Amino acid sequence: MRKAVILLVSLSAGFALALATLAQAAQPEVKAGAVSNTGGMVVYVAVDKGFFAKHGLNGKAIVRNTGPELSKAVDTGEVDYGAANVGNIPAALERGLDVKAVVGYVGGSYAKSTDDNMLAIVVRPDSGINSIADLKGKKVGTTFGSMNDVYLVLLARKAGLSETVVNRINASHPSMSALFDSGGIHAMAAWEPYVSNMLNKVKGAKLIIRGGDYVCFCAALHGKPKTVYKDRSVTQKFVDAMSEAAAYVRDPKNLDEVGRIGSRYIRGMDADLIKSTHKYWVYDMRLGKNSRKAFNESVKILISQKKMKKPFDPAKYYDTSFIENTIKRHPDWFKDLPGES
Repeated sequence: MRKAVILLVSLSAGFALALATLAQAAQPEVKAGAVSNTGGMVVYVAVDKGFFAKHGLNGKAIVRNTGPELSKAVDTGEVDYGAANVGNIPAALERGLDVKAVVGYVGGSYAKSTDDNMLAIVVRPDSGINSIADLKGKKVGTTFGSMNDVYLVLLARKAGLSETVVNRINASHPSMSALFDSGGIHAMAAWEPYVSNMLNKVKGAKLIIRGGDYVCFCAALHGKPKTVYKDRSVTQKFVDAMSEAAAYVRDPKNLDEVGRIGSRYIRGMDADLIKSTHKYWVYDMRLGKNSRKAFNESVKILISQKKMKKPFDPAKYYDTSFIENTIKRHPDWFKDLPGES
């Protein structure tokens, strides 16, 4: 009798596992690309806390070092949706990348067209730099093609410096802290949590500027049209999942869990550092007129740098119909966010 009960329990457990496996297999798979920094927190949380699964998707996080890497992965079909910020996506679109942005990723571009409180310029104690004007002739780490470089160039110009008199050194974000710590540069234009990490690690290092509403460190998730429009219901589920996950990320009571999840995905960052720098980031999945304005402002800078030849209509990039649908059906997920300015 006992053996029969054990056999029945085993069969039941096996049947339940098989059903769960079949259910997961029946869910459409969506591969969401995120950059390996705290900008990707909503994607990480959507996977780890089951928001993709809740909305009927088998969601996977595909992590890369930069937005341009993700855009290439989208173009080749390796990733369904990839993140790209307005500092680099316009140039890729001009070169022929055919994608549609359907939901935000990071930044507060819906409320206003500038959001750069997570950006800063940090200087070493032996640098002799006390202002942006002092960057002349100095070696300054930055990331070519990303928003921290746009920020640095714009600040230099406002201080009367051409970007050619600042010795800009290309640094990928995984190597930022090490390069700064070793003294290989005099200053670094970076984003959080790398900014705080450098300030914590190098005694006497200081911040000469943070934010200032000069640029928009904002990004969206985009996919190829054949992915976005093949099954609009799947795309809508994806946008819904991202929006609900973002509400979770913004909720202060979830900060410990957000820090823990982030530390699993972001190389070299512990939960405490992620938690302490969380306040500098805005996770607003909405897209609107200010997103398009931020895009156009970035295009002006890219044209002045000769990285683009002419303006590009942001309406060809953004499809806000999905996120607008989400907002209409689930206003509670956005009630803590400011309205459009």
